[in-house]
Amino acid sequence: MQDISGKRVAILATNGFEQAELEVPLKKLREAGAEVDVVSLAGGKIKGWDHKDLGREVPVDKILDEARADDYDAIVLPGGVINPDLLRIEPKVLNFIKSFWSANKVVGAICHAPWLLVETGIVKGRRVTSYKSIKTDVINAGGVWEDSAVVTEQGLVTSRNPGDLDAFCDKLAEEIREGRHDRRAAA
Repeated sequence: MQDISGKRVAILATNGFEQAELEVPLKKLREAGAEVDVVSLAGGKIKGWDHKDLGREVPVDKILDEARADDYDAIVLPGGVINPDLLRIEPKVLNFIKSFWSANKVVGAICHAPWLLVETGIVKGRRVTSYKSIKTDVINAGGVWEDSAVVTEQGLVTSRNPGDLDAFCDKLAEEIREGRHDRRAAA
């Protein structure tokens, strides 16, 4: 994994996140030198979902109302079914994600988290992947869906499921290290 010392990353999640899809990027990005904050709608702790049961709690570092995209180099959106479904109905969540995209920063989404890319309009016209059950949602929103472990386009990094986490984290670090991604030509 590439050294991304000095970079700052927000992982945006709420209760019901897929356990590994938050914990693995959190660990790997920190090991690569990044400062990583878990950002959520409220303070305290959020509880994961581990396959078919409730998972472990993860402490929240910053509440969304206090977080600003200007303070970060990238945002990571873990999946699970519950987490992105709860987040995608929150206007302030969608605005926060859009602010990263508008500032040409890295946006990573795995599993069901591309639902958030659908809601923000980011997916339109872009190559992405996701968990197979939301493939039609992505296509209906104008995304160009492909079945690959990781798909990257102009700083947008997407993966299908927890089995893709190594490829997802490696590509995130690479994109974060490269820095800003000019999206004017693709907009």
